[in-house]
Amino acid sequence: MDDSSISNSLKSPMLSPTSLDTNKWWIIIINKLIDVEEAKNQILFSLPMIVVTTCFYFINLVSVMFAGHLGQLELAASNLANSWAMVSGLAFMIGLSGALETLCGQGYGAKMYRMLGIHLQTSCIISFLFSIVISIIWWNSDTILILLHQDPDIAKKAGEFLKLLIPGLLAYGFLQNILRFLQAQSIVLPLVVCSVGCLVIHIGIAYGLVHWTSLGFNGAPLAVSISIWISVLTLGVYVLFSERFSNIWRDGFSFEPFHYVLMNLKLALPSAAMVCLEYWAFELLVLLAGLMPNSETTTSLIAMSVNTEAIAYTVSYGLSAAASTRVANELGGGNIDKAKHAMVVTLKLSVLVALIVDLVLFFGHDVWAGLFSDNTEIIKEFATMMPLLLISFVLDFFQGILSG
Repeated sequence: MDDSSISNSLKSPMLSPTSLDTNKWWIIIINKLIDVEEAKNQILFSLPMIVVTTCFYFINLVSVMFAGHLGQLELAASNLANSWAMVSGLAFMIGLSGALETLCGQGYGAKMYRMLGIHLQTSCIISFLFSIVISIIWWNSDTILILLHQDPDIAKKAGEFLKLLIPGLLAYGFLQNILRFLQAQSIVLPLVVCSVGCLVIHIGIAYGLVHWTSLGFNGAPLAVSISIWISVLTLGVYVLFSERFSNIWRDGFSFEPFHYVLMNLKLALPSAAMVCLEYWAFELLVLLAGLMPNSETTTSLIAMSVNTEAIAYTVSYGLSAAASTRVANELGGGNIDKAKHAMVVTLKLSVLVALIVDLVLFFGHDVWAGLFSDNTEIIKEFATMMPLLLISFVLDFFQGILSG
């Protein structure tokens, strides 16, 4: 071989441009299907809210899981109680706090920081008053559930569960208000830390009360009440004493929040109505299941399906929050085309995430069902619900994004 051929061989690349491009074919396809940078930004924005919402929802669900392993009656009763609690109280509390999204959001945007504290106090006053009414309903829930033709044994056991949830009801209203107060100011890191920490603590409390004390079944709802109060006290101390909120509390507490009760209710009640209708559409299925033959099994199965759907919904809720913020920001800046583009990316992202959730549940449904019950019949029957649930997830993701 002469010197020129050696020189040419040294100068020639080991891999041709065509070979390099071939190795990156999948990157090119992904970039054509979806704007990766926009999708990444939306995922990073939505992740904190997904974590917070999921963790706080799991506080109730973990107690249902621990109670469910005590027996089939306990599983049916705890699921029925959890659904009735959502239908008759918790959904309403979530909705009432929705007024703060508008009031605190506007106050923060206008730099009227003192008003954020006023509106938070007003919402807490309203939550307290409604929690008294809801507590009366919960105290008599066993009678109400029997009147709704639920199985008497399940209804009485569910009534015990609900009575021990009452101490946590007041805290739940305060918690939702604080969440909206912080979200309006785009403060999410303390929420993530608190929600994850309190869920971990709750798992320990629930396990200890159910298995290490004589409370047994009753330890599950009591653990929920304790954990929600821990969450409220943790976030409450942060909100009251953190230096970043000094402008909000500079005038201290007064009777001024009472002057804004009616204004708050004009926003809170429609918000509560919308949230309740959304939750009722799912949770009332559990009550209908109680009217069917073999109500212990059917109630447990439908409740497990509803809870699974709710967990998936928390993911779409996070994506919806990201979409709403991105579209609002672009429309506010007069960038209509960018707003449309952001919405298209979110819809594509929702399909991708829904498929991932579907795959996880398709291959892991037995493991998931096993967290609720050791009963092989329950686990086997839950598997038959998979086709409907998987389709529902995809549709629910679209609905969550488009309505957000």
